[in-house]
Amino acid sequence: MPLTAFVGATVIDGHGGQPIEQGTVLVEGGRFLAIGPAASTPVPSDAEVIDLTARYLLPGLMDANVHLLPWPSWGYIEFLARYEDRFDAVITEAAQVALASGFTTVFDTMGPLDSLLAVRERINGGQVTGARMFVAGNIVGFRAVFTTPEAMASASRAFQQRINDRFEAGGGPDVCLLHPRELAARMSDYVGQGVDFVKYGATGDGEPVNSEIGQEAVLRFSPDQQRAIVEAVHAAGKTVQTHTTSAESLHIAVCAGNDLGQHASMTGRSRMYDETLERMLETGYCCGTQWAPLTQEQKERVAAGDFSGLDEFGLDNIENAVRLIRAGIPQLLSTDAGTVDPDVAKDDQASASSMLGEAEIATMRAMADRGMTPMQVVQAATVNIARAYRVDDELGSIAPGKRADLVALERDPLTDVENMGTVSLVVKEGQVIDRSALPSSRLLTSPTATSPGSIRKG
Repeated sequence: MPLTAFVGATVIDGHGGQPIEQGTVLVEGGRFLAIGPAASTPVPSDAEVIDLTARYLLPGLMDANVHLLPWPSWGYIEFLARYEDRFDAVITEAAQVALASGFTTVFDTMGPLDSLLAVRERINGGQVTGARMFVAGNIVGFRAVFTTPEAMASASRAFQQRINDRFEAGGGPDVCLLHPRELAARMSDYVGQGVDFVKYGATGDGEPVNSEIGQEAVLRFSPDQQRAIVEAVHAAGKTVQTHTTSAESLHIAVCAGNDLGQHASMTGRSRMYDETLERMLETGYCCGTQWAPLTQEQKERVAAGDFSGLDEFGLDNIENAVRLIRAGIPQLLSTDAGTVDPDVAKDDQASASSMLGEAEIATMRAMADRGMTPMQVVQAATVNIARAYRVDDELGSIAPGKRADLVALERDPLTDVENMGTVSLVVKEGQVIDRSALPSSRLLTSPTATSPGSIRKG
């Protein structure tokens, strides 16, 4: 791979220090060779020079929580039936949409394991262009699909079994019944299938069932079971994270030794404990976001420290989010994004805010609304994620020896986080990506899907 010099840009390396104006970044063999001011970083005579004057150069962006086979689309039987034999293609399309948007690395936290592993290997092997994928498969303990009586009544048992088997891959709801020792063995087997990390459901999910309390407050795994999961996954050299929906489940998950958690601020009708924040700081726990931008009134109330009337703020507990930020807990850009099935979008179950490349910008705006600085937002989309997933020796910042992932922006992201959406150049492992060619094969983004006539084809 030839020596390449990216010159003239303001370089924001991800580490949080002062940007390098008129910087030079040298790349060779898919890795960063040198970074510094033009005056002290000479460009070799045999280098290919790419002039990025007046632009802003950042590490390749990351999303800590995506669903490349899109959610909530997989809850629709028509989607599953239409694409059952094309899950790989849907995932590939999403990985290419992510890459074209500047997201060189994504972490898929729930989806059909067989297809996710297959596409990951094609991308890593160079057969397919796409964002670098790290995958978990199922949220361990969850019934992936067909979770309601209505859904179960509308599909054959054989179809349900095929789909659930592909998602759960041995990590379905039956594991919640196991003794901690047996659960640890099951987790070792689950990791052995090739997942990059594990995510488990510490609590239930969905509407109340025969209870006014609701699934959000019901533990799927006891504290002993959770410690067994964490110990087994760590013994396999992987990170482990949780889905939590209450203050108590969050506290138990943090104490169990998890590395990170998704939507940690969403504790429903309970308030995050002060001791949970303290334990997060002690253990280095990191938090995914899934935050929505605030209205002007909400921003004014946050600025005034007025968090009364939680019903107005919804289950996305804004006070919890602000407390996490002020406590210095590392935040991770996490969106649940993927592609969007057009029919599902029309059913008001998904929108452009669920779309890779757009969801992330909305979440960055939400971070700023809650008090994060632009530099903190940049780090939440780069180095914080790499550290949380323990891949920061290779990814997440611009530093000699690391994989040369870059994104160039037209405008300064440190003056306005909205400028994170002004992507003009994407580089993955030293290769400039032809964004106009992605996705290479369109399914959910095709004209026949987005604007069907009397019959939708594809």
